[in-house]
Amino acid sequence: MHLLNADLHSHSNVSDGTLEPEALARRAADGGVELWSLTDHDELGGQARARDAALALGMGYLSGTEVSVSFAGETVHIVGLGVDIDDAALQGGLASVRSGRRARAQAMADGLARVGIVGAFEGALRYVGNPDLISRTHFARFLVDTGVCSDTHEVFRRYLTDNKPGYVPHQWARLGDAVRWITGAGGMAVIAHPARYRFTPTVEYALITEFIAHGGRGIEVMTGSHSAPEQLQYGDTALEFGLCASRGSDFHAPGESRTELGALPDLPGRLTPVWEALAPRIQRA
Repeated sequence: MHLLNADLHSHSNVSDGTLEPEALARRAADGGVELWSLTDHDELGGQARARDAALALGMGYLSGTEVSVSFAGETVHIVGLGVDIDDAALQGGLASVRSGRRARAQAMADGLARVGIVGAFEGALRYVGNPDLISRTHFARFLVDTGVCSDTHEVFRRYLTDNKPGYVPHQWARLGDAVRWITGAGGMAVIAHPARYRFTPTVEYALITEFIAHGGRGIEVMTGSHSAPEQLQYGDTALEFGLCASRGSDFHAPGESRTELGALPDLPGRLTPVWEALAPRIQRA
């Protein structure tokens, strides 16, 4: 089971990816993925399409989403795998998280205008598949395509992170609420790409222990933004805290994402993969 090519973190144009769910499923299958999950930000709208496409292509499928959470002044992402997409509490919680994104986006555009980048709000909207989910990624694509920056990583570094002109903080869901929405819908809550958060060891310990206290059970070990030392570090973290280990590329777009669907290293055999615990929730043709 440890050698299963599972990719349990990816995004379609229903949130901030660029591919339709069906095209994303095809790309995953072409990359050798055997078990796939679409985990759009704060959204379940692409799930039925993703599931149907995955099953038609011979892949197993786990329903998914990625919930935006505010913790210790940072935005943390919690992936929910194997959720019931018709669960009313989960749907309502995600709708509450989506609210306010448009006002935040306008404030981001105002900040960019103050440093001479005009029309960013309207420009970003051209890249949005779902206007309720306009995000920093859509602004980044606009700034790359208009020649302001060479790639999206440069955009974030210069304009869209803390203390930069286009950064606007936002109050997302509380950690406990996000975990309860996921677990209440029959799924497993997983801390996404933990190395990305700028936490001290003390704050990271607080995040993990509070996450577990609320019912969280998994952590991403193999993910597109983790270096090899970080993969080892969070493998050890999974063992230390008794968490299941997840594997997902966090793929958003061809030519933009750091890791292709299905291309991550295998999980080490010493870890317990999330898909073993979620076996009853896996959908197959």
